[in-house]
Order: sequence, then structure tokens, then C-alpha cells
Amino acid sequence: MVKVEDILNKLREVTDPELGYDVVSLGEIEDVKKENEVYIIKFLPTSPLCPFISAILEQIDEKLKELNIYENSKIEIDFENKWSLDRISPEVRKQLGI
Repeated sequence: MVKVEDILNKLREVTDPELGYDVVSLGEIEDVKKENEVYIIKFLPTSPLCPFISAILEQIDEKLKELNIYENSKIEIDFENKWSLDRISPEVRKQLGI
């Protein structure tokens, strides 16, 4: 059985092409949960007009395939909430000088 932490660790391999850091550290992964045997990944893009959303989603799909949970997964894109610099992990904030 794949744990939420396993998914988050795998998603740390997904890099936002615009910012050059992984989507977990950037706070673009809002939530990962399992409901009724389906893994739900909630993705918050840095901008609703981000030109890299499809590239990031393709990378996420590949990582879910590597975990053998792609068929039992659903990615929800959150266009209602707004991403902010506050979502970035302390380590990456330090690297970026924020």
C-alpha cells in the first residue's frame, strides 16, 4: 500500500520549470489523500495563467505511474485559491533569499 508520504516524496522529483524547484517545496501540492481507494492530489499552480501547468501535470502523472497508482489517482487543480510565496518551504525560501 502506498502511503501519502511516499507520494509526497515521489512528487519532490517534479520540478516547476519556471522556478526550478520541486512542486512540494514550492507549496504547489496542497493536499494528498486517499478516499475510497482513490488517491487525490490537489495541485495549486503558481498562477492560473501558468504556461507550465500541463508540463507539471505530465510529470505528476509519470510519478504516479512509477508508484503504480496512476489508475487509482485523481489530480484536482485548484484555481480558486491563490498561491503565494508564503507557501514555499523554509529551505527553498532561504535559497531564494526570501
